Amino acid sequence: MLRHKALATLLLTALAVVSGCHRTPDDEQVRKAIAAAEAGAEAGSASDTVGGLSDDFDGNGGQLAKRDLANLVRVFALRGQKVHALVGPISVEKRGDRQVATFTVTLTAGAGVLPENAGAYEVETGWRKDGSEWHCFTATWKRAL
Repeated sequence: MLRHKALATLLLTALAVVSGCHRTPDDEQVRKAIAAAEAGAEAGSASDTVGGLSDDFDGNGGQLAKRDLANLVRVFALRGQKVHALVGPISVEKRGDRQVATFTVTLTAGAGVLPENAGAYEVETGWRKDGSEWHCFTATWKRAL
């Protein structure tokens, strides 16, 4: 009986070690970060929206920094205005030690919000690993035709 308990303990320990070693694939981590940003924007949470961005994030060649995006989300939330983002399929490609994610996003909003910016966009984002986490350091977007 004692021998069976020892064997069971060893097996459970081995399973715990193996499951603890499992890590989420890089492309899945990037997809999850994009989904978290989408959910954060829709919830009006600036910190959740920009949580996956690096501190030196550069949006569209200097048009939008991390703090600018956070402030934009805060303004909408303070006004009680909702922004909706519908992200299409995300393609993630490894390029050296970086990841590039491309997708489309459709922005819609309630009355008085983003009327000139609403619409569909093609987005390309660049990601680099900081420790064990991926952070978006650059993004470019253009209106989809």
